[in-house]
Amino acid sequence: MEEILKDLLDGKIDIVTAKNKLRVTNIKAVAEVAKLDINRAQRTGAPEAILAQGKSSEDVQKLALAMVQENGYVLITRAKEEDIALLKDKLPEGYELNINQRARTIILKRQDYLFPKAGKIGLLAAGTADISLAEEVVVTAEVMGCTVIKAYDVGVAGIHRLYGPLTEMIEEKVSAIVVVAGMDAVLPIVVSSNVDIPVIGVPSSVGYGMGKEGMAGLMTMLQTCSPGLAVVNIDNGFGAGVFAALIARQSSVQSSN
Repeated sequence: MEEILKDLLDGKIDIVTAKNKLRVTNIKAVAEVAKLDINRAQRTGAPEAILAQGKSSEDVQKLALAMVQENGYVLITRAKEEDIALLKDKLPEGYELNINQRARTIILKRQDYLFPKAGKIGLLAAGTADISLAEEVVVTAEVMGCTVIKAYDVGVAGIHRLYGPLTEMIEEKVSAIVVVAGMDAVLPIVVSSNVDIPVIGVPSSVGYGMGKEGMAGLMTMLQTCSPGLAVVNIDNGFGAGVFAALIARQSSVQSSN
């Protein structure tokens, strides 16, 4: 993009030619696998991520190597053991892998790449069965620049365990709180009705009986009368992490102004 704009300023190309060239650079084809939106980071503040679920490990590897060249890093979610093994085997010189087995995420990055700093968020997981999903939130928010203050196993079955961590998050002036909960999914409602901070509920597919793989929790969150609660889809830790990070970024911009 810089080369095209320089050529335009130097008079080597006209405006129409520059526009056509820029339109082409918005999309980058990766073999026959995908078309990458390489300017998404400029528009939204974060590049595309790779959802490994449903993709072959070979396709994940091709996409990851193409994307890291554009952005300096790439986040891969729902990664499989085969994805990790292939990326380790084909890791280019000067790059490194950060693997979170519990979150099922991989970060491929240049060794000299530094993530930006952009505010704080809180993270609560109702039960230990929800930690894997909560860790997906952590990884996503951290690559977008957030510091994450987290507390696990603080659900309504032992709600006294919530008070200390929640007090700390308020004192640390987090910009948003993500709450991951399965079963009856009451914890996000309890939290949102007691704080003046945006709360993002993540229903998990963990639970007994009529949980319906997270549908009961999702419906409970959606029909609550607590107005400070936003809800993402079942098991969508990535979406919750992005949403919380965007709130934190905006809050840090306003604070600096």
